[in-house]
Amino acid sequence: MTAPAPCETSADVLTAYRRHLGRGRARLASLTGGAMETASFGARVVDADGREYVDCGGYGVFLLGHCHPRVVEAVTDQVRRHPLATRLLLEPVAAGAATALAAVTPPGLDRVHFVNSGAEATETAVKLARAHGRHRLVSAAGGYHGKTTGALALTAKPLYQDPFRPLLPAEHVPFGDADALAARLADGPPACVVVEPVQGEGGVVLPPPGYLRRVRELCAEHGAFFVLDEIQTGLGRLGTWWGADAEDVRPDILLVGKNLSGGVIPVAAAVATAEAYAPFDADPFLHTSTFAGAPVAMAAARAAVRAIDEEGLVERARLLGAEVQDRVRETLAPLGDAVADIRGRGLLIGIEMRDEQLAGELVLHLLEAGLLVNHSLNAHKVVRLTPPAVLTRCDLDRISTAFATAAGSIAKGPTCPK
Repeated sequence: MTAPAPCETSADVLTAYRRHLGRGRARLASLTGGAMETASFGARVVDADGREYVDCGGYGVFLLGHCHPRVVEAVTDQVRRHPLATRLLLEPVAAGAATALAAVTPPGLDRVHFVNSGAEATETAVKLARAHGRHRLVSAAGGYHGKTTGALALTAKPLYQDPFRPLLPAEHVPFGDADALAARLADGPPACVVVEPVQGEGGVVLPPPGYLRRVRELCAEHGAFFVLDEIQTGLGRLGTWWGADAEDVRPDILLVGKNLSGGVIPVAAAVATAEAYAPFDADPFLHTSTFAGAPVAMAAARAAVRAIDEEGLVERARLLGAEVQDRVRETLAPLGDAVADIRGRGLLIGIEMRDEQLAGELVLHLLEAGLLVNHSLNAHKVVRLTPPAVLTRCDLDRISTAFATAAGSIAKGPTCPK
C-alpha cells in the first residue's frame, strides 16, 4: 500500500480534518480563514505563511510560553535516553518531578498521582473520594472539570452532559455562595465537593473574599472530601502559586494541569494529603494508567516547576496581569456598553461582551489583528485571555494594537450599540 502524500497546503489539511478529525472542526477552521500554526516560540505562534501571532489563548497551557528552552532541553534529553518506562523498576525522573511539585504545593499536600490530562486528574479525585465512602458529588454551577464521564458529571453544563446521560449523580450549587453549599451539605450524607478558586471556563468568575476558607470549614464540619480544581489557575496563573494561597486553604486533593506541562508535553496530577491518598498507598494497582508518569512527561513537569520558581514567573504573572487588564480597558473603552465587564486575577482575564455575537466578533477581529484568544466554554459571552508570563514589552504593545484595531472594527459594525 502506498503511503498518502503529506498534508502541505491549507486545503490539504482541511480535507484531512473533514475525512479523519471531524467535519465540525473543519468548519470552525474555515471560519478563522484556515490558517495553520506550524511553529512557536515565547509568546508567539507562527502560521504556514510566516505570520506571527501573540498568543493570549492556548486554554491556559502556556504560562512559560512556547518552547521554553529549559523544558525543551529537559524533554529532548529524556527522549534520547529513556522516554517511556517499564513501570516495573523505580524511575528517578518521576521521583524528581513529584518532589519538585510537592515542594510548591500548600503544606501537607505531599502525595502526587501523575496523569495525562486535567480530566484524568478529576477522575482520580472522584475515585479517591469514593474509596473513602464519599459517593455524593457536589460542584458549582458554571464549573468546568473535564469531559470524561466522571468529570462530566461535575461540569455543570447541559450542552455537554445531555448526549451522555445517565451520568454519575451530581448536585450543583451557585459558585461563591457558601450559604447554599452549607444548606446542601447539611441535607444528606457526606459528599465530595469540587470547586475552582476562580472559574476559568465559567467566564473568569471570581468568588467573594473568604469563600474558599468557608468551603474548607464547611467540608470539615460535614465530613466532606474537599477537592480544589487548580488545573487552570495553579502554578502561577493567578499571580500566586495557587488560588488556595490567597486564603491559606489546604484541600484534601489539589488538581494540577496545564502549566505543569511547561507548554511542551501533556501532564497533570492530583496532589493529596496522606490521609486522602491512603487507598492508593495501600494498593498501588487500584488506579493506574500505562502512560501516566512517563519519564518524558516527568522531565517536562520537573523543568516547568523549576523554571516557574527560579525565573520568578509567579510574581511576573501578577504584575503583567495588571498591565494587560489596564491596556484592555483603555483600548476597549470606545465600545462603551458593548463591553459588560473586564475582570480577572493575574494572567487569567475575562472580557464579558453584551452578547455572544459580539464576543465571537471580538475573537475573530483579534485573530485578524494577530492576537490569539479563547472564548469560554461555559460562558460564551466571555472572551478569555491567558497570556504567558514571558510577554515582552513588544508583545504588550502588539496586544494593545490588536485590541484597538478590533475595537475600531466592531464600532463600525451593525451589532455595536451606537
